[in-house]
Amino acid sequence: MAILFTLSSSAFLPPLKPITPFSSLVKSRTLLVKRSIFISSSLQQSTEPAVSLQTFWKWLGDQGVVLKKSPARPGVVPEGLGLIAERDIAKNEVVLEIPKKLWINPDAVAASDIGSVCSGLKPWVSVALFLIREKLKEDSTWRPYLDILPESTNSTIYWSEEELAELQGSQLLRTTLGAKEFLQREFLKVEEEVLVPHKELFPSPVTLDDFMWAFGILRSRAFSRLRGQNLVLIPLADLINHSPDITTEDYAYEIKGGGLFSRDILFSLRSPISVKAGEQVLIQYDLNKSNAELALDYGFIERKSARNVYTLTLQISESDPFFGDKLDIAETNGLGETAEFDIVLGSALPPAMLPYLRLVALGGADAFLLESIFRNTIWGHLEMPISRANEELICRVVQDACKSALSGYHTTIEEQQCFLHKLYARGYLKENPHTGFRMKS
Repeated sequence: MAILFTLSSSAFLPPLKPITPFSSLVKSRTLLVKRSIFISSSLQQSTEPAVSLQTFWKWLGDQGVVLKKSPARPGVVPEGLGLIAERDIAKNEVVLEIPKKLWINPDAVAASDIGSVCSGLKPWVSVALFLIREKLKEDSTWRPYLDILPESTNSTIYWSEEELAELQGSQLLRTTLGAKEFLQREFLKVEEEVLVPHKELFPSPVTLDDFMWAFGILRSRAFSRLRGQNLVLIPLADLINHSPDITTEDYAYEIKGGGLFSRDILFSLRSPISVKAGEQVLIQYDLNKSNAELALDYGFIERKSARNVYTLTLQISESDPFFGDKLDIAETNGLGETAEFDIVLGSALPPAMLPYLRLVALGGADAFLLESIFRNTIWGHLEMPISRANEELICRVVQDACKSALSGYHTTIEEQQCFLHKLYARGYLKENPHTGFRMKS
């Protein structure tokens, strides 16, 4: 049997399972980092944001996107930039509508000067190259939009080595390093296949930093799960910030037709709650993301325990003498040679986890259950303890996995609790350490 640990997921990257480092199977860890990530936005304020926003708003007006009586407009907020209500907005009221001509997606790339050389690339890579090229062009038609985009986000992919060292032992650190390695490989590939052979289309040098910037913009701002659109940047709409207090994603945004006599397609954004004039218009980014995904995608986390997830990866060893039988049983029940289970702090274990663990550990006197005569009923047996020996083995495996995970941290839980109490006593922490992990200010 093998215990593995994996990465996190994205709508436009190779599948990586959601994980979070802020909890463990035995006791939650306290995370102390120098960079605060308890925020509601992935933005960092750019230089002279007010001037850039005025230019951006005028550009939108010139494009016929916004009117003087628009319910909301962009503004500077504590998180960076956001959408501020110009008047009271009712629940489910349309806040803005953006026509397809202002979307940045693979279709926009295909229609551009670099469309022919990007046709064979992954959609997100082609959009990333489009963003980089337009950013490097002084006369880009997208300049007013590009000028309000941040140079980086609080995503862990932008953290320094010193800051990442604070994540030692966590799955988020492995996720982040894995993402950075993935980006380096993708950049070298696109450099060889596109950038070098087509220097006439990319007259300004494109660096790995440029590529990482575009990745961060897409990861934090692109809308997905839209009708026929799995990756699209939508200027103005992407300024909408996240609220952990909004507990529904329903009807926040959709794609719809422009009207009875219009062929245009619109992105329509609604407010999921009522908003007073002068307040921010907010939405829920994703109810299903773990804190690790939020940290990697947007650069913030939430205090809700349901966001604290630890992914346990189990595997049927190929050296197991019953490998074939066990794999057949696992596949019959919707699993495979490897299975990943998200352990959520304060919640029951995933229902298939213990049966799978018992299957992986099955052997000795219990091996008769693997015979074909039990093939259709064995999963039901596995939902209950098989034998004392089997239960003791899976307990030892889980305990060893916990010890292994905890040993990766450079301090013990007791040492961190002691340190937290000292910070709290000196006034550096606003809340008592007993309430959970807190960030250094």
